[in-house]
Amino acid sequence: MDPTVPNSGDHAASTPTNTTVTLPPLTLRDAPRLPALPSGATTIPNPISSHPYFHPPPTFYISPGDVSLRHAFFDLSSGSPNPLVAYRRAGPRESLAVDPARARAALVTCGGLCPGLNTVLRELVVGLHELYGVLDVFGVAAGYRGFYGADDDHVRLDPASVDDWHKKGGTALKTTRGGFDLNMIVDGIVARGYTQVYAIGGDGTMRGAVAIFEEFKRRGLRISITGIPKTVDNDIGIIDRSFGFQTAVEIAQQAIDAAHVEAVSAVNGIGLVKLMGRSTGHIALHATLSSRDVDCCLIPEIDFHVEGKGGLFEFLYERIKKKGHAVVVVAEGAGQEVIPRTDDQKREQDESGNMLFLDVGPWLKSELGRWWKREHPTELFTVKYIDPTYMIRAVPANATDNLYCTLLAHSAIHGIMAGFTGFVPGPINGNYSYIPLEDIAVAKNPVDVNDHKWAWVRSVTDQPDFLKP
Repeated sequence: MDPTVPNSGDHAASTPTNTTVTLPPLTLRDAPRLPALPSGATTIPNPISSHPYFHPPPTFYISPGDVSLRHAFFDLSSGSPNPLVAYRRAGPRESLAVDPARARAALVTCGGLCPGLNTVLRELVVGLHELYGVLDVFGVAAGYRGFYGADDDHVRLDPASVDDWHKKGGTALKTTRGGFDLNMIVDGIVARGYTQVYAIGGDGTMRGAVAIFEEFKRRGLRISITGIPKTVDNDIGIIDRSFGFQTAVEIAQQAIDAAHVEAVSAVNGIGLVKLMGRSTGHIALHATLSSRDVDCCLIPEIDFHVEGKGGLFEFLYERIKKKGHAVVVVAEGAGQEVIPRTDDQKREQDESGNMLFLDVGPWLKSELGRWWKREHPTELFTVKYIDPTYMIRAVPANATDNLYCTLLAHSAIHGIMAGFTGFVPGPINGNYSYIPLEDIAVAKNPVDVNDHKWAWVRSVTDQPDFLKP
């Protein structure tokens, strides 16, 4: 049949149709706002409107009614669809609720390192200065404890001082875990006259920001706070992704390439790579899909057993007999339930209150060697183990993450200046939005092992379920 000739008769293709659909009710999950200005206070025009080099078009400013939907697709056949949830769109407003001339901003980084931290700091400083004319911008060293630290922990920042920060890994402000004393932190913020706080960190930092926001409200303080979520594992929910994640996948790919070279260069070789991912396996999943050299991907969301029928070791032996080598990628949180743990180890926590994970990489390497020696004592065997964790954490952001960090920083600034507080800026289905801090602090983002992405991993690796018979 010639596809260029139109069909005719009963089997003709249908033509496009228009169907009017009534969507479920929409619930606006609004971000909190600062207390109202005193009666009679004049409206503050956005200084971007009078920028000497940039003249915003009429569509530049976000309308008060602009919202973005949390879910971008709907099942129209459902008899009882869930209500739609919407958030305020992020971006500049034509009128401000904060006087830039009286603003005094504090920037703080908490928790572990992540590619892009310095980019976010740089763009916050430059954006506050260049977009809104906020000249009093300070970096707070050593995490939340820096708010009640010495004067040296509070460093004045300007565009010149942060000019090349985006080219550097780590955080120029130093960072720590723990040290969260709510009253001392808020007392320090008040004592130094800060009117805006930009907290950059993971889920623990976001929970801390919620507590600070609530204390601001309890004391009746007109101080804004926003959280910029930082987690290289991409385990914070609602938003599309966390900054640094794309860079992490890129560097993880290099580690997998090295493991593959080691594996194929050995007799019965296995390349074993441990990647970051305490509670979610997003880095391992995306790096596996990007690589196509991975034979097995182990993530926290999937249980597995190592020995016996249908176990990991049996699968790897069969794969080696077929290909001569194998590459295994394991997320740091995978297999924690199968690693023997003493009572003391079960009680151990880090300074942020997280359970200390046992190191699955060296344990897997040791168990593999022990099993092979017992089951196949006459055959050569090599395991090459690579842990790129600190290399991934410490590198500068790549181009994609640098752009993303800039958009996050500017979205945060626009929200603060518009009078929002207790919020997180982030993309939802590609649309930058303002989400209440308390929602982000509890939202998780596990790998959905029932969706197509995990099915793609299974099709690439051809690995079994590793379920016990």
